[in-house]
Order: sequence, then C-alpha cells, then structure tokens
Amino acid sequence: MGKKKSGGGRLKKKNLEQMVITLFEENPTQVYELKTLYRELHLNTHPAKMLLMDVLEMLLMDDYIKEHPRFCYTLNNPTQVMVGIFHRKANGKNTFEPEDGGEPVLVAERNSMHAMDGDKVQVTMLARRKHHVREASVTEILKRSEKQFVGTLQVSKNYAYLLTEDRTLANDIFIPKTNLKKGQTGDKAIVKIVEWPDNAKNPIGKVVDILGKTGENNAEMHAILAEYGLPYVYPAAVEKAAAKLKPGITKEEIARREDMRDVMTFTIDPRDAKDFDDALSIRKLKAGLWEIGVHIADVSHYVTEGSIIDKEAQKRSTSVYLVDRTVPMLPEHLCNYVCSLRPDEEKLTYSVIFKMNEKAEVKDWHLAHTVIKSNRRFTYEEVQEVLENHHEASEEDYKAPGDWALPQRGSEEGAPAENFADELIILNRLAKELRKKRFAGGAVDFDRCEVRFEIDEKGKPTSVYFKVAKDANKLVEEFMLLANRTVAESIGKVPKNQKPKVLPYRIHESPDPAKLMNLSDFVGKFGYKLKTRGNKGEMSKNLNRMLTEVKGKKEQNMIEMITLRAMMKAKYSTHNVGHYGLAFDYYTHFTSPIRRYPDLMVHRLLTKYAQGGRSANQDKYEELCEHCSDMEQTAAQAERASIKYKQVEFMSDHMGETFEGTISGVTEFGIYVEVNENKCEGMIPLRDLDDDYYEFDEKNYRLRGRSRHHCYNLGDTVKIQVARADLYRKQLDYKLVR
Repeated sequence: MGKKKSGGGRLKKKNLEQMVITLFEENPTQVYELKTLYRELHLNTHPAKMLLMDVLEMLLMDDYIKEHPRFCYTLNNPTQVMVGIFHRKANGKNTFEPEDGGEPVLVAERNSMHAMDGDKVQVTMLARRKHHVREASVTEILKRSEKQFVGTLQVSKNYAYLLTEDRTLANDIFIPKTNLKKGQTGDKAIVKIVEWPDNAKNPIGKVVDILGKTGENNAEMHAILAEYGLPYVYPAAVEKAAAKLKPGITKEEIARREDMRDVMTFTIDPRDAKDFDDALSIRKLKAGLWEIGVHIADVSHYVTEGSIIDKEAQKRSTSVYLVDRTVPMLPEHLCNYVCSLRPDEEKLTYSVIFKMNEKAEVKDWHLAHTVIKSNRRFTYEEVQEVLENHHEASEEDYKAPGDWALPQRGSEEGAPAENFADELIILNRLAKELRKKRFAGGAVDFDRCEVRFEIDEKGKPTSVYFKVAKDANKLVEEFMLLANRTVAESIGKVPKNQKPKVLPYRIHESPDPAKLMNLSDFVGKFGYKLKTRGNKGEMSKNLNRMLTEVKGKKEQNMIEMITLRAMMKAKYSTHNVGHYGLAFDYYTHFTSPIRRYPDLMVHRLLTKYAQGGRSANQDKYEELCEHCSDMEQTAAQAERASIKYKQVEFMSDHMGETFEGTISGVTEFGIYVEVNENKCEGMIPLRDLDDDYYEFDEKNYRLRGRSRHHCYNLGDTVKIQVARADLYRKQLDYKLVR
C-alpha cells in the first residue's frame, strides 16, 4: 500500500475509514495488530490513533472486520450457516457465540428452538436490516449442555413446578409427579430439563436431588454451589481411595530427600485454617546471610497423574471458599491430614531454598524435594501481635484497629509466640525489602479489605468484620511471590535461540487502553491525574501514585473498585506474557497444590524437567489452563453469591433501621448503596426516586434529574433505610432518607 499522509488533526474520519477498508481488502487474509495498523496507515499522533479506534469500532459493528484475538483485526468473510454456543437470557435477547471466536449474534426467543444456555447449536444468519443489529436463527441443537437448575419446589395435587432463581430462564420448570423424587413444597431442589416441546411454554424437568428446606443454611449453601455447577459432596470412591494413602515417610524416602527437620520451621495461616500447604524455615548461615526455605506440601508425591483422586481434583481444579465452609479440591484425609504441614509432624515437601542477605538480595537458591518438621502453627493475629509489640509493624498497621476478628486466646498451638520473635522479625524485615523492590519495579498496589462474618452454630451471621492485610499477611505473601517467580524464571528464562519447556504460567495482561482512558477521565472529575501514556512501568507508577493519593478519602473505595474493573483478569496459560499487576516477566503458581490444580501441574513438570524429561505437550496443558481459569472464575462467583446471601440474611434483622452509606453503583434502573459500617450493598430502585425524572449519565456514573438537576454520583454519601431483604433472590432494597 502506498504511503499515506501522516495522521494528524486534519485527518477526516471518512478518509481514514476508506484507508482502512482499502488496506483490509488488499490483504483479505492478513491479521493486523493495532500497532501494525498505526504503522501501515502512518498514524503518528494520539488524536489520529483515537480516530482509528473509532473507525475500527464502527467496522466491527458493521461486521466488516472481526477481532480475534484482542486488538487483532482481519477482514470478515461471514458464512450463512455457523456452529457455536447458545447463551439464553431471561429477557429473550439470547445470543449465539461462534466457535471461531467471532462477535456474539442476537437470537430472538422466537428463533431459539428452545435451546438452553450452553447448548452447542447450528444457526443460519438472517439477512441484515439497515441500522439493525445482525440476528441468527437456531436450526439445529447439536449437543445439549449439562446445565442443571436450582430452585424451590411448588407441588400441587397432579403436578409440580420448580420456581427457579436462574436468570437465564424466564419460565418455571414443569415437573411431572413421576419425576419429583418425593420432593415437597418448599424444598430446595436441583432439576434437569429433559424436554421442551415446541408448543409448550414451560420446559419439562426431573428432580436430580433434594437439598433440604428453603432457608436452611446447609440447603442454601449447597444450592449456591449447585447453581454454579460446583460439587457439594465428595464422591465416596475418591474418599475411599484417599483413605488408603499413608504419610509414607520411611527411611528410604527421607534418604532420597534433603532433610530439613532440624531447621526452625513454622506455618502462618488464618485462625480457622486446617490445610496448611506452605511453611517458612529460617537459619543463619553467617553474619548478614540467611537461608530462607519456602516449603510446599508435596501433593504430587501422593496424587499420581491419572488416578481417581487426580481426575476429581482436575475436574474441580480449585477449592471453593464460601462464607461458612471450604469445599476442598482434595479429599479431607489428604488436605487436612496427610499433606497438611501440621506442627510436630514429619512432612514431605517441595521446597525453594534461598540464600539471602539483609537487603533481601538472593545470592543463591535451589529447588529440592525435602522433609520438614514444623515447630509451630501460627495464626496471622499472633505474628502481627509479636511484630507490633516489638515495634516492627508498619505505621498504618497501628492505625487500623478493629480490622481483625479477635484471636482466640489460649487456643494457639505450641510454645509462646514470643519465643520465635527474632525469626519473625528477620522474616518481616526481608519481606519489606522484597515488597519495596517489587513496587519500585512497577507492581500495582491493590490492598482491599474483605468482608467477613462471625457465624453461629446454625450458620446465621451475627456480626461483620473486615479483614485487612497487615504485615503478618504481607510477610507470607512476599515469600510465596518470590518462590512462584523464581521457579517460573527457572523454566521460562532461556538463551535467546532456545525454546523454553512448557509450563503453566499465571499471566496478567496490560489494561485495555480504552478502559484506562475512561478511568483517567473519571478520576479527573475528583481532581486526580492519571497519565495513560508510557511503558508498562511508567503506567504502573502512575496508577500507584493515584491510588496512594486517594487513600483515606471518601471516594477511595469507589475509585479502587473502578480501577480494578479497568484491569484485565489474571488467568493461567502456557503462553507467557508476564504479570502486569505484579510487574513480573515470569510468574507461576507453585505454592498451593492442596487447593489449586495448576500448582500440582507445576510440581509435576518441575520434577519431570529436573530428571531430564522432555517438554510436555503444550496443547494438552493449554487446555488444562483454560479449564482451571474458568473454574477459578466460577468459584469466585459462588463465593460472592454466598457473601451476598449472608449480607441479606444479616440485614434482614435490621429492617427499618437507618444507616449511612456510599453510592457504589449507578445504573439505568437505580442506584446501589454500600452501608459504610458493614459493607452490605443494596439497591434504591429508580421508581423510589420520585422527586424528579432521572436520566442515566453513563459516562459520568450518575443519575441526573431533568427538572431540578439534582445528581446522584458514584461515591456520594447518602442516608438509607433498610426496606426489603429478599433471601430468595439475594437482594437488598434500600429506601433513601432525604
């Protein structure tokens, strides 16, 4: 393509559009990255590049080009018949997602053939009408999804219905009496759809399991797990196989390992933890030089690849942490006993052992299969108390009273915590050095508090407290990060002309430039500056500067939340692109194989490569990485749903009471308010804002009254009254107190 005039302020959108169309038509099979388009079209200025983004967005909307992968564009040559996944929406605006990764296509309910969410379908693209979005019609259901529905049974004399909570299904499910499995009205049940006749309004289903009575804690927690397709019971055959496993710490096994039983070692975990999968050891080598061991439960020694336990762990791929329970990836006998690094017990571990000076510079390190014996089990609270008593904690830690649930005095295990003060102080100082270097290198500082509940014996929340990461947490975190980064570098960093062996990395891509621009505009309204140009390191420093400036301000929580939304989600992949948030070029997950399957994969591959093994099959491991990433997101959704349920349950005891809150979300149908004292979020519906006609200003995150011009902005402080607590839908409604 001939050289075009450099993109400047005079470049017209229509001219640029024609240049782009010509480029794609002359190169119909070429995939162009965004930076390549800048170069090919000679767009050298920021306004010209932004104009190109507008043109590309318009061409995507018109299906002239397609984007795959992100920020990579090619000419779109659509076919009339396509295969992909159907996604059902309760509002009837269903979508079809092509299996080649193209843009989703609208499927009206009348054209859905009663396809269910997740079904693999064949569609025919409908002729497109001018100024309308493209649509498709389902012509064949190729494979039904395994999706099941959770709800409450309503049983009458001759038939029953499942009143479903699933927002992907607008209709209740009809259940013949023969498919009821002795269910009764008010039972929480799991139902599978077996048929949906063409002329029927409701799908027909059968009961798979009865969870208990609606409102009972166990039934509700199991329902949340089932709603997200997560298991709520452990298969008996897997439990039986795990029960046969013994610690197996024989003289022969110890002889094959590095023996570290005599080195000072301890675990530091939450007070309610039972699966201790990491421990730290420390010993002085000479003046100014320390040996620090990061010891991780050697799960791969017990769980062999392809075994019945391994297959179940792979399917789950992560432990799930609901408000009142942990649903483990591994059977309890393994995660809480055989593998758990319990005090005063010999345990098999896989260890990264560092030699570090007082500036936390790693002078040497090695990876080894080891045997350890933990001297003590610490809670975070105990370690924090030791650090604060010796004036070793950070200044902000002393200013944060009430952030912790109180330690259970007298329940700690082993010798007094004070006996280990010297070792804890050294580890804390080293961790602070590591943390300082990490942020100097461009790591982004996201330290958000987490909502926790005190739960009674019936599972009812009695009080709320906030978990804030203090130095005790950060001490453990820094050494785990160091171990993860170090083993990733050992595989990923190779000479220039050499190909690294396959490894599952934990990757975090750079933020979407468009989202960063929006974030910059948004924080600018509060008087903060966020530059969106520069390299990754400069961008991270700009973000950190802004996040530091906002600390302690009323808009802190809201700006931190919007900033998080502008970030990409971390995931697993064999294709390493580095970790933006941590500012690491190489990063993996090595330190939690009891609760994460990727860590178990990494342990196996590291062992294999240490023995001279060839590189693993990349396609196989990439598929496993995608599965683990998906399961991680699903588990996080279930965890949030359990928190939301408990928030609604907690606030149901405060009906009619008044609280001060902060507007945490603004939508076209109302405003969300988060109560300041307990973080319980509820909605004030638009219909209750009856003093004016309010319009939604999406760009400025606000509702604006048409007549009186009053605005409800994200971050505003308001007074609310608890109006409604719907446990069935996990919804809180608030009423504005003017």
